[in-house]
Amino acid sequence: MRRGGWGVAAGVAAMVAGPALADIQSRTLFQRRAWEVQVVRFDDGSIACVARVTRPGVTFSVWADAGNPVKLQFYSTAWSLGEGETADLIVQIDRRAPWTLTNAELYKSSVLFNLPDDSTGTQFLLEVMQGNALYLRNDRNQPVESYTLAGSSASILALIDCVDGLRRRPNPFR
Repeated sequence: MRRGGWGVAAGVAAMVAGPALADIQSRTLFQRRAWEVQVVRFDDGSIACVARVTRPGVTFSVWADAGNPVKLQFYSTAWSLGEGETADLIVQIDRRAPWTLTNAELYKSSVLFNLPDDSTGTQFLLEVMQGNALYLRNDRNQPVESYTLAGSSASILALIDCVDGLRRRPNPFR
């Protein structure tokens, strides 16, 4: 898949509750700088792992489980995006070439999309792990938000360990 065109998976909304994670059980597995990795069990019984960087009202998350594509979530309490709409966005890590995220799903206070399950998705995560800052922009290249990537390398590795653990033991809460 081309570097710029990322599709959005239906059903991501079930995973998204923002940083509050209401009615959801979670356990912190790892913390590094502003990043945290958790295993999360949702009220429907599904389980996922999430690596996220948070500051008041703003979060960038990488969601993963044993059977679905890796999902990205940008969240802000300042956004009221509605439901069922999409937007084209630009993400740039440090001064590297920007990524164009076409048809990102807008859901309430979140922007969501799936990473492709190929070398493009892997390359994006490698850039996150090697980067210092991630810049989110609209399709007119205007700044929307920025996120620190300090601690992301160790956190993405902990996220991978979490997903591997889900494969071996599907319910870590038992």
